[in-house]
Amino acid sequence: MCSEDTEADLDRAGLPVGRRSFAALAGAGALLAALPARAIAGRVLTRRDVAITTADGTADAYFVAPAEGAHPGVLVWPDIRGLRPAFRQMADRLAGEGYAVLTVNPFYRWQKSPVVDAANDWSDPEIQKKLFGYLKQLDRTLVTTDAAAYLAFLDAQKEVDAKRRIGTTGYCMGGAMTIYTAALNPNRVGAAASFHGGGVATDAPDSPHLLIGDTNAGYLFAIADNDDQKDPEEKNRLNDALAPSPHWHEVEVYKGAMHGWCPPDGRAYDEAAAEKAWGRMLELFKAELA
Repeated sequence: MCSEDTEADLDRAGLPVGRRSFAALAGAGALLAALPARAIAGRVLTRRDVAITTADGTADAYFVAPAEGAHPGVLVWPDIRGLRPAFRQMADRLAGEGYAVLTVNPFYRWQKSPVVDAANDWSDPEIQKKLFGYLKQLDRTLVTTDAAAYLAFLDAQKEVDAKRRIGTTGYCMGGAMTIYTAALNPNRVGAAASFHGGGVATDAPDSPHLLIGDTNAGYLFAIADNDDQKDPEEKNRLNDALAPSPHWHEVEVYKGAMHGWCPPDGRAYDEAAAEKAWGRMLELFKAELA
């Protein structure tokens, strides 16, 4: 998971703090340029900011889908920097592949998105302290409370094909949230993809990976190289948990890719590794959300 240790790893790797900061990619044009030209695959998309009523308040989120037809729903849990332009662009790209995508603000209880922007840069220690404070409060109970509302929202949208199962993706802290979501509604959630997920398979008695056997989903776990170095047993725990599953599943350490390599506005962004992970996610969805 993103932490002071992660930032120290990036320092040692010689990646400057502002390498791909929000300020560097704040313009929509710059963000779009950071993604491949096939980002929306020629599809006309419908986009809207939405407010979703949960048991604890109103969550702000971004919904995007192909303008025509009904498609499998996908719930996206962002990393600790939350819902922001980069994740909107990633949602657009996924919608271009034929999915109805809901990207949420996990910290809505405390702050509307964006929680990180040009005036509140991630490189500011006070901003990091604030966000880690939010994260410490966001336990499994709150995540599943929110996930129930998000899944219900997706199923209520005309752009979502309720006959096809829902997928979920998570980045950094969102990795564990994908498992919680799949465990919440095994009959509805058919695929979960974790990218440099934090704490998904620990030796703790309440580790998220222990719930995998109670789900009915395919899984992708794309693990950062430096995360694997810190806990080389994590991939083994995941493989053990997934071994009995009849569903599509894959656990891979992305050699040379550092924690946070997927979002295009991140300091650790690695285009080649991010594209590989994106392709594997599409394979998972193709197999399990058909």
